[in-house]
Amino acid sequence: MDKLTEHAELRVMRRLEIEAIIAGYPDISDDELKVLRDWFKREASALDVALVASNTDIREAYVVFRKEHIDRFTAADWLRGFAFAATVCIVVFGLAGLGS
Repeated sequence: MDKLTEHAELRVMRRLEIEAIIAGYPDISDDELKVLRDWFKREASALDVALVASNTDIREAYVVFRKEHIDRFTAADWLRGFAFAATVCIVVFGLAGLGS
């Protein structure tokens, strides 16, 4: 078996593991929740996420999990947005001041 095929099989096995955890949501352990968060943020490709999202057997649990843990804004997200907006304002006002 070549490395590419082996890697593809490992990804499928990992995705099935993730789907099994999601199937039990919200009655999962803190460790399982951490596994899900890490997988979505660090491991999953767009194709992996699409394949999980299209699994009709776990759709309801998946939608609730995404809403509660992946798609919501965190304090860090708000802080980054505020910092970006403040930077834009400083640049705009700085440029406006240079024109006078």
